[in-house]
Amino acid sequence: MKKILAVLPLLSVLLFIPPTLAADTVAAPPKGSEFVTSVEGISEYRLNNGLKVLLFPDPSKQTITVNITYLVGSRMENYGETGMAHLLEHLLFKGTPRHKNIPQELSQRGARPNGTTWYDRTNYFETFAATDDNLNWALELEADRMVNSFIARKDLDSEMTVVRNEFEAGENQPFSVLLKRIGGAAYDWHNYGKSTIGNRSDIENVSIERLQAFYRKYYQPDNAVLLVAGNIDAQKTLAQVVKYFGPVAKPARVLEPQYTVEPTQDGERTVTVRRVGDTQVLVAAYHVASAQQADSAPLSVMSVILGDTPTGRLHKALVEKGLATSAGTFALTGYDPGLLLAFASLRKQDSLDAARDEMVRVVEGFATQPPTEEELNRAKTKFASDFDKLSANTEQLGVALSESIAAGDWRLLFLGRDQVRKVTAADVQRVAGQYLKRDNRTLAQFIPTDRPERAEIPPRPDVAALLKDYKGDAAVAAGESFDPSQENIDRRTTLSSLPGGMKLALLPKKTRSSRVQAQVRLHFGDVESLQGQGAAPAVAGGLLSTGTKRLTRQQLDDELARLKATLSISGGADSATATIQTVRDNLPQVMRLMAESLREPAFAVSEFEQLKRQTQSGIEAQRREPQGVAVNELQRLFAVYPKGDPRYVGTFDEQLAALDKVTLDDVKRFHTAFYGASNAELAVVGDFDAQEVTRLADELFGNWKSPRKYERLVAIYRDIPPLNKVIETPDKANAFFIVRENLKLRDDDVDFPAMELGNYMLGGGFLNSRLSTRIRQKEGLSYGVGSQLSVSSQDQTGYLIGYAIYAPQNVARLEAAFREEIERVLKDGFTAEEIAAAKHGWLDSRKVNRAQDEILVSALANNLYLGRTMQWSAELEKKLEALTPEQIRDAMRRHVDPAKLSIIKAGEFAKAVAK
Repeated sequence: MKKILAVLPLLSVLLFIPPTLAADTVAAPPKGSEFVTSVEGISEYRLNNGLKVLLFPDPSKQTITVNITYLVGSRMENYGETGMAHLLEHLLFKGTPRHKNIPQELSQRGARPNGTTWYDRTNYFETFAATDDNLNWALELEADRMVNSFIARKDLDSEMTVVRNEFEAGENQPFSVLLKRIGGAAYDWHNYGKSTIGNRSDIENVSIERLQAFYRKYYQPDNAVLLVAGNIDAQKTLAQVVKYFGPVAKPARVLEPQYTVEPTQDGERTVTVRRVGDTQVLVAAYHVASAQQADSAPLSVMSVILGDTPTGRLHKALVEKGLATSAGTFALTGYDPGLLLAFASLRKQDSLDAARDEMVRVVEGFATQPPTEEELNRAKTKFASDFDKLSANTEQLGVALSESIAAGDWRLLFLGRDQVRKVTAADVQRVAGQYLKRDNRTLAQFIPTDRPERAEIPPRPDVAALLKDYKGDAAVAAGESFDPSQENIDRRTTLSSLPGGMKLALLPKKTRSSRVQAQVRLHFGDVESLQGQGAAPAVAGGLLSTGTKRLTRQQLDDELARLKATLSISGGADSATATIQTVRDNLPQVMRLMAESLREPAFAVSEFEQLKRQTQSGIEAQRREPQGVAVNELQRLFAVYPKGDPRYVGTFDEQLAALDKVTLDDVKRFHTAFYGASNAELAVVGDFDAQEVTRLADELFGNWKSPRKYERLVAIYRDIPPLNKVIETPDKANAFFIVRENLKLRDDDVDFPAMELGNYMLGGGFLNSRLSTRIRQKEGLSYGVGSQLSVSSQDQTGYLIGYAIYAPQNVARLEAAFREEIERVLKDGFTAEEIAAAKHGWLDSRKVNRAQDEILVSALANNLYLGRTMQWSAELEKKLEALTPEQIRDAMRRHVDPAKLSIIKAGEFAKAVAK
């Protein structure tokens, strides 16, 4: 059916569909299932055992996403069970009798998987190459682990320490810690006041029997919603869903309703956290209606008007006036009434009192300062633009639906969009007066009062009545079925050059919602001319998207929202990259905005000062963070270039000094002296006219000559003497470990394919690499552990790094395990079974990446710079497929020497006590 829709006018197609069915429904649902409803290309079915099934066909994708949402999260946890829903999420990757090594299977399929837990739901998803075999495997896997997961004592013993490690990582983040305290202070009884990660003692002590009972109670078909999105045949897919999930029996137990209602808050509340750090954080929380309630739409609009950057009221009042380095809003709402939060980050020397007073004035003064038509229209336009971008990405939209499912019904996502369209200024002002009150506030202070101003939260509505007869918009236009093979990409891509020097790679294809991606890369300067430029290159790059000589930052942002577009620009010592995303009809206008931003930036004084403060705040935040400290130390150890060289890596103090020294005139001079398009690439992928884009590129960039010659910064290989260094970072519950060895290797060397696959098996994949299996799965020492191989395409320089987060008391065990696994690889190599699985997973993951336009456009631009085509990628894959175990082992032995590993460990080791 979807292939017909892709090539015929919609009207003619509808003539062949019975009037009772929508265009994306299955004409005759198989026995054991029934059609429920269809909205905007998504059709809902229900199996006899209660499982809800959502089918979302999108032939423009060469991938499929399977996402299963269980209606269970931290809201369902009882006393002593906090964090149990999240802990159970981890255990569902430990296997079943039929699937004993789920991470290995996911890696072998090249899948992009994950599991997440939130207040009202837990979901598991995997995105993989669109084949019948992969889809059947994913459906069978999810049906099996729904009721047959081990949930075993031995797995809990190892995974508990991993989750505790994840808990400790959150304890390192001031904002994360403050959110936990805000929740605890804002709620008296409701479980939304408890963080999903849980309480440390509950994580450490929960019994396997309670976990097993929790699993059997909630992991059942009548408490789950399965979504299959991507390049699927709806009829065949529904039949396979019935085949795998149909035999799962409907449970006899009945889920009791939850009846706890949070009382109306009767006075402002305060909470203060005092810990070591260099960044101040301020958060104000207000109780608001649930995601189902009609007030949710005007609350969303109000949140944008308050919290957007750079047009939001908080940004203008706090950031532009120098009271904070960043400010904004976000909501924690769901099935039950939640919180709207305003936040600000401040430097250590900034006045918290001044920022707090101004934040409260702006937020709670909203009721007496209604939104202007400009503010209202801008917020609604941004909301519509973001929704359009989300709806164009089948994978992201499919996973996003988990939140609406958890809130009560998947169609709430579309209903919310519709309701936002109807929001008026009066609606926004009304909800501001209803919720943004002093006595409904949780902040870092307490003031007694004889006149409370309480905010009554309306009850949750009847979702079934709310959505009765709801149809939503018509489904968006589908794209073509595109083959992401290297041969087809090369065949469909047109390569050319402009007279001015810019190189072009253009790949037109039909996409969902007519989306198109483009990327421009500029290269400039050489080692001599870039000497001593300090922070000017980075600041210049950071300011390019903050307005032009014609448009202020706000006007540029408004134009991009109107054009359903995004523009991001980053710049460094010798290059700048601009990336845009929009729709076919708007591409010429968005390309003009991109060119205008690159060629004629405003370099406004206010934006310059904001960027400096934000960058300084970011650097200061890393000064005592274990990961930031360790990474900076390692970079400085290996980047052995003299001070002033563009490749030099400064200390945090040096970086702050460079920022303090740079002036706006320095930034302007750098842009004038270096920026141009004589050495540049333009890649475009998606729905566009190639001839039109070529003409436009010549118009916009053809006469933009680079003022100076360009000669790339050559990377120099050095054999660095090994170092093993410990750095104390006081008051940090989580530590960071990083190890590196330089490699004399380039990506066209004969050993590169073997090293690439060897690293994939050592520290890549999804939870089933050697490092992850040993350190996370078996010993439970780290939540995040792995390795990375970085190899240049132009210079014979590269490096292998390994990393892990961990509890400081486990540092000796962690380091020993790292060394032992590397030495075991060098001694014994990998098994034939490991290699076969790794080849399959590595190749499939690359195919999945080539199916993502945002990744493909960057790959095409990189190929232009290197003078390659996708054929180079195809040849690399052939070389890797032909590798033998001996070739991989011998290559690893030639390039990796455990005696040359440099190790940096940052954490609070002085107080660490082994557990």
